[in-house]
Amino acid sequence: MSTAPCPPSAPSTPSASPACRKQFPALRRTLGGQPLAFFDGPGGTQVPRAVIDAVSACYVNGTANPQGQFCTAREIDLILQETREALAVFLGAPSWREISLGANATTLMFSLSRAMARELMPGDEIVITQLDHEANRGPWLALTGQGVVVKEVNLLPDGTLDPEDLARKITTRTRIVAMGYASNALGTVNDLALARSLSAAVGAWLVVDAAQAAPHFPMDMAALDPDFLVCSAYKFYGPHVGVLYCRAGLLNQLRPDRLRTQSAVAPFRFETGTQDPAALAGVRAAIGFLAEQGAGADLRERLVSALTAIAERERALAATYWDAVRRVPGVTVWGPGFGAGQRAPTVSITVAGHRADDVARKLGDQGLLVWDGAFSAARAVELLGLEAQGGLVRAGMALYTTAGEVQRLVEAVAAIARD
Repeated sequence: MSTAPCPPSAPSTPSASPACRKQFPALRRTLGGQPLAFFDGPGGTQVPRAVIDAVSACYVNGTANPQGQFCTAREIDLILQETREALAVFLGAPSWREISLGANATTLMFSLSRAMARELMPGDEIVITQLDHEANRGPWLALTGQGVVVKEVNLLPDGTLDPEDLARKITTRTRIVAMGYASNALGTVNDLALARSLSAAVGAWLVVDAAQAAPHFPMDMAALDPDFLVCSAYKFYGPHVGVLYCRAGLLNQLRPDRLRTQSAVAPFRFETGTQDPAALAGVRAAIGFLAEQGAGADLRERLVSALTAIAERERALAATYWDAVRRVPGVTVWGPGFGAGQRAPTVSITVAGHRADDVARKLGDQGLLVWDGAFSAARAVELLGLEAQGGLVRAGMALYTTAGEVQRLVEAVAAIARD
């Protein structure tokens, strides 16, 4: 299904075009006469009509298991293959054979950790961080029971990781370095180039959680150079599907949980059971939708063009919110500012005298949808000393966010802070 593109706005007037917003049915909802403003994108974005139609069509036309000798099964085969190919282009991966599919990023990370555990010996070391989502901490911490040593890279008060501590903790005993691309709690973009250089020097695998980066920045596996990378399609306008990139050849070295009836070669050897064809049709449509927001001669060029423009607009909106809300008496903004470096468009605050859930509830009652809590970045919230007040109040910018919505949010936070 063809959709009208969403032209990027000039940085001085960062606002989603009406044509773009009309493609998202959920944006028509209102509460108390006010349209809902979806700032909950870090937990999952809304989906455009093209994705809804693609999911529906899979059922309307007749779904089936793949690899059958009949028309509907062959159609499912095509959906799976085209989606895998589209994801490879989206991630900037050399081949679809490096793309495995799963229920979600967390499930894939647990599967990856179990497979890697079979290659580890007691005393081998894994380096994780204090900033990451538990999906890239818990699966590795679970391996301490077999004698593996897990080290944490320290979180600094400004919401960034300590690069000197990272360098100290990666040693010749390090086998795995697990790090997020961008923080789902603070918006921090980590120094993956440093992590790659240090891990490569000791022959360690680099495992990247890109769930909070894939919706906002063009992905490029050649430039990032991870050994493994996971992300979630429901964070970039698609259904709930997990995606695993694995450097060519590595997956065949691992021994994942696998039935003997499952293909023994990459990328299929990492996939358990039947994939959801309707959801994958939606993923394919989401990538197509994003590509239509850009310009270029091929799918890769259009995606890079679109995501570059989206990143600029989201950054402008997030910087506007960050700068305005930090000036509100009683409000503390957590995480790094919007300087020259890369930063995800996720801004988290606390309001003096108010628990995070109280703030989120009051905003939600006004149709301003934000998240409260730790968002599974429990270790970071602990270290920042925010558990007692219920964690953080998080707002994320998305392709469909408008400047007017940001202004509504600032004004509503200011009103709560005055109470």
